[in-house]
Order: sequence, then C-alpha cells, then structure tokens
Amino acid sequence: MEKESLLKIANTAMPFGKYKGYMLIDLPEPYLLWFARKGEFPSGPLGELMQMTLAIKIEGLEGLIKPLRVS
Repeated sequence: MEKESLLKIANTAMPFGKYKGYMLIDLPEPYLLWFARKGEFPSGPLGELMQMTLAIKIEGLEGLIKPLRVS
C-alpha cells in the first residue's frame, strides 16, 4: 500500500449507500465484508480503496490510518 492510498482511505467519504458521508476507514467491517462476499466492490479507485480498507481492518491496523486525517 502506498502512502497516497492510505491518505485517501483516511480522507475519502463514502459517496453512496447506508454509510454515505462516512470516511472509508470508518466504514464498519461487516459492511465491507458484505461487498467482499458478493464479489461486488465498486469498480475503479473507490473499490480498490474499499478492498484495502477491509484488509486494514482485518489486520487491526485502523489506528495507523486515523491519525492521517486532514482536519
């Protein structure tokens, strides 16, 4: 994972759905797992960031991302 991607995960808001407006790092793990089980992450950069977010949450590394937020 590149630093730029980590910054985007910390500072990109979910653009649709139940958690619209939540930063990607704040999305609940079960929500991300739902996308993974369905095999339907959005295409393009958003889907890639969501997959990385899931990996970060599974590994318990959220604490490393949250300090990267821009106020």
